[in-house]
Amino acid sequence: MAYNNAILSNVYNYYMTTYTPKTSTRYDTHKKSELRNIYNSIVKLNKESPLYKLDTSKASKSFAVGIKEDARELRNVIASLGGLDEEKILNKKSSFSSNEDIVSVNYIGGSPEDSGSPSYDIEVHSLAAGQINMGVFLPDTKPALPPDTYSFDVMINDLNYEFQFNIREGESNKDIQSRLAKLVSTAEIGLQADVIEDGKGNSALRLRSLAEGTKNNDPSLFVVSDEYTSKQRGSVDYFGLDYLARPASNAEFILNGEKHTSTSNRFTIDKLFDVTLKGISSMEGDSATFGLKTDMESLTENISSLAHGYNRFIVSMASYRDNFTGSQRLLKEMNGIANLYRSELDIVGLQFQENGTLEINKNSLEHAALSEYAKEDFASVRDFANSLVRKMDQISLNPMDYVDKTIVAYKNPGKNYPTPYITSAFSGMLFNYYC
Repeated sequence: MAYNNAILSNVYNYYMTTYTPKTSTRYDTHKKSELRNIYNSIVKLNKESPLYKLDTSKASKSFAVGIKEDARELRNVIASLGGLDEEKILNKKSSFSSNEDIVSVNYIGGSPEDSGSPSYDIEVHSLAAGQINMGVFLPDTKPALPPDTYSFDVMINDLNYEFQFNIREGESNKDIQSRLAKLVSTAEIGLQADVIEDGKGNSALRLRSLAEGTKNNDPSLFVVSDEYTSKQRGSVDYFGLDYLARPASNAEFILNGEKHTSTSNRFTIDKLFDVTLKGISSMEGDSATFGLKTDMESLTENISSLAHGYNRFIVSMASYRDNFTGSQRLLKEMNGIANLYRSELDIVGLQFQENGTLEINKNSLEHAALSEYAKEDFASVRDFANSLVRKMDQISLNPMDYVDKTIVAYKNPGKNYPTPYITSAFSGMLFNYYC
C-alpha cells in the first residue's frame, strides 16, 4: 500500500509540475452540484460512445493532457474577468495605482452597484523585511576545522531543526559553504541560503528568512546555534552562521492619513483591494493613489485580457497541427465560433487574423467604448466569451475526442449502457505517460 501511495504521489507531482505550472484559481474548485453535473455528463458521454482503438504513443498522451489544460486555462482567464454568469461575464472591475513603483493593487471585491468605490492615498515609510544572517568571508582554502561530522540547530517558528554534515579531506571552505547552502535551501523550513563572494577570492554563507516582518517586536525570525547539538560543535562560530546582519522589520505606511504597520508587504484593505508594497516614498508627503477604474476602462482591459488568453490557446493548438488531425479539427471548430461573431467583434476593434488569433485595434475599441451604442456593441463580446466557455467545458470533459483513434465497434442502439471507458482511457494516458 505504501508503494502504491508513493507511485500516486509521484504521478500527481509530475502532472502538476509538467502541465500546470501556474497557480490554481478559485475557479478550479467546484460545488457538489457542479461535480454532480459533470459526473452525469460523463455517464451520458460514455453511454453513447463507441469503442475505440486509441493511439497510445507518448506524443498522443502529451497532446491529450495538453489540450485539456489549455482549455482549462482559457476558461479560467474568462472566469477571472467577472465570473461565469452570462450576465456578469467581462464585468470585472479593474484597479489603478498612480505610482506602480510604490504600490500595486488588484481589485478583489464584488461588483459594486456604482462606480463610486472609495479611493486611497498611501505613503510608504518602510517595507517589511526578513532576517538575514551573514557568515564570515573565508578564503577558498582548506578549512581550519578538522575532518569530522558536524551539526548545528536552527530554531524557526518555535520548531528546532538539526543539520548534520561532514567535512572531508581535500575540501575547501567554499566547497563546504556550497554544500551547506544546498542543504538548508532544500530542507524547506522557511530559509534560503546562498554563497556570496567579495571579489577577493573570499566567500561567505548567507541565510535569509522567506518570511517577512516581526511578531511581538522580536527582530529574530530564526536562531542558529550548535551549543546543544548532537554532533561536533564549532561550525557555527567558524562559518559565522549566527551573525545577525539584518533583523526582520515590519512595513510602515500612512493610509488616508492614518499610520499603519504590517508584517508583510502584501495585505488586503476592506476586502476590496489586494495591495503589494513595492517601494518607499521618496520624500515626506509623496503618496500614491489607488482605486477603481471607470466602467469603460475596466471593460476595455477585460477585453484585452480575453484576447490574450484566446490567442494563447489558438497558438498552442496550432503547435500540434502538423502531428495531430484532432488539432486541425479543433482549430476549425474555433474558427466556426469566430465566424459567428466576426462582424460584431470587428465593430469594437477585435479583428481576427489569418492565423486565427485576435488583434485589438485600440482606436476602434476606444471609439466603440465612447459610442452611445456601446452597451449593444459590447454585448457581442460577452456572447463570444460565453461561447468560448461552453466550448472549453466540452473540451475539458472529453479531450479524447481529439486524439487519433480507430472505431472498433458501435454499441447496440437503444440497448447500450454506461461505461467508464473514455474517462479511464484519459486517466490511463496520464499514468502511462509518467511511467
